[in-house]
Amino acid sequence: MSNAPATTIYPTDDGFGDVKLRAQGNPILRFMRRKPLAAFGAIVLIVAALTALFAPFIAPYGFNITSLGDRLVGPSPGHWLGTDELGRDLLSRIIYGAQVSITISLGAVVIASVLSLLIGGTTGYFGGTYDTLFQRVVDAWLALPGLVVAIILVGLFSQSVLSLLIVIGVGGGVQQSRVVRSAVLDVKHRPYVEAARSLGATEIRLMLRHILPNIMPILIVLSSTGLGGYILAEAGLSFLGYGVPPPTPTWGGMLAGSAVQYMVSNPSMVIFPGLVLALTVYSANMFGDGLRDVLDPRLRGTR
Repeated sequence: MSNAPATTIYPTDDGFGDVKLRAQGNPILRFMRRKPLAAFGAIVLIVAALTALFAPFIAPYGFNITSLGDRLVGPSPGHWLGTDELGRDLLSRIIYGAQVSITISLGAVVIASVLSLLIGGTTGYFGGTYDTLFQRVVDAWLALPGLVVAIILVGLFSQSVLSLLIVIGVGGGVQQSRVVRSAVLDVKHRPYVEAARSLGATEIRLMLRHILPNIMPILIVLSSTGLGGYILAEAGLSFLGYGVPPPTPTWGGMLAGSAVQYMVSNPSMVIFPGLVLALTVYSANMFGDGLRDVLDPRLRGTR
């Protein structure tokens, strides 16, 4: 007799009158089993978020505490990842840098999602002249290099966390709006939407009750896959000197300036911030990839 655990199955309707049997299980465990790299990415992102949240309690030193006697020290018991040119602990600065990078990237995800929903959702649903005018504005925005636009906008405002997340979020939202618009154009002509409209449903009810729930998986996928890009965008702006001004540490800012000058004599200043940045972006991309495979109906059953 087999010792395998019993699996509970129950009937489900596929929408065409056929009854199928589907195994019941924990969706999180099933996701981890099917998409191990995505699960690894999710764990890394959770650890990064918790590190940013509890940075003051985790970091062994303050991010701007200097010790000139410990300048350019390599990894040691007192400084696990070494120190920079001012004797500041690199591990502490990386931990505090997570606060800025994670805050900006998550804030940009929220702004991009809301903006893409407003632009793509309304233009796709109402169409006509309203759609045409907005799409020409989107065309003009997308024709410009994203990094150049971000630098100009950050230069016009103060270099702060708020201005960075707004600039990055707006750029991401305009790009995502095209995908959201396409999804709305597809959903609004579905039979159930037409049936609800014929029964007298208002435009607001149609959008909130029938269209929004059906495009939410696509919006979630766009947000998750864009997270890594937003982290890189913040790091790139900080590397170019348009990020949060010093002494507040950011992962991109730690790779610029003196880190380039001392990268030969003290490679720790470049290696460790670069590794943390690369791992976080890789994890975000893997998680977004796995989430897309699960939520995107076009990919179900193909992988």
